[in-house]
Amino acid sequence: MSFQLDPQVAATLKAIAEQNGPLPPPPAVGDIQNRRSALDGMLAWANNTAQPIADEVETTDHQLAVADGTTVLARWYRLPSSDSRAAVVYLHGGGMILGSVAIFDGPVSRYVAHTGVPMLSIDYRLAPEHPYPTPLEDAYAGLVWLAAHAAELDVDADRIAVMGDSAGGGLAAAVAILSRDRGGPPLSHQILLYPMLDDRTITPDPEILPFAGWTYSDNITGWNALLGERVGNPSVDPTAAPARLTDATGLPPAYIEVGQLDIFRDEDITYALTLSHAGVPVELHLHPGVPHEYDAIAFDADVSWRARADRHRVLKSI
Repeated sequence: MSFQLDPQVAATLKAIAEQNGPLPPPPAVGDIQNRRSALDGMLAWANNTAQPIADEVETTDHQLAVADGTTVLARWYRLPSSDSRAAVVYLHGGGMILGSVAIFDGPVSRYVAHTGVPMLSIDYRLAPEHPYPTPLEDAYAGLVWLAAHAAELDVDADRIAVMGDSAGGGLAAAVAILSRDRGGPPLSHQILLYPMLDDRTITPDPEILPFAGWTYSDNITGWNALLGERVGNPSVDPTAAPARLTDATGLPPAYIEVGQLDIFRDEDITYALTLSHAGVPVELHLHPGVPHEYDAIAFDADVSWRARADRHRVLKSI
């Protein structure tokens, strides 16, 4: 039996196609500007228009000094009525080549509104203008800043987690590795939503290919932008592509979720096993019938509600 889309997700995609017409041809491999034009707009609509930004959540912008002496935006989200002393460093998706803090205002604000857990969202710089390790160093600087300012933000420094979706999920995993290796701030959890972990995911799986939202061509483009000629090289560091990790000893407990029709499925399941083999507690969810970013596209589908409930539960447990 071949895979089929979740019926509610399929209905949503059909309605979008009927309203907007057929999708344009996908950009060629390496065409970053057209991907930014198309996907930034789509993500902004799905994240901030189709679902409302939680206006009860307050935001404060900070400029963080990062490793190379420049500054990046870090946006602090808090629910004034909450007394939670946990906190999360959030890293947005976008294949390493697109996205921004502003484009992900909606999801981050809604996580904070539903859980009371404040979040610091990092506007890490994007490839190819800023290849590895710049996005990672920007993300790590956010963790270091949050830990250093924990007291004034009324945060328990022992209850800081890192979270991200897609490319941001890969960066979150990499930040956990980097902080362990550098003896940096301890992390209580890593929350990885369909994370982008493996630069070697380039060969199409024929069962997934018809459903891929983030395509193999997109993936090749993103990894080439981040790593250049190093893509696929055995020497790629786990802080660039966490799927290369062989020793997960000492990493924080992980929550990992991915759709069965997502091209990241195999690398995410394998990463859960890598962590498990090192004694790292892992909660893994494989959602049948859904592609990449299904919860942003079909946000009212039952599977999306279940996934958000799980995320909220884990966030409240920090």
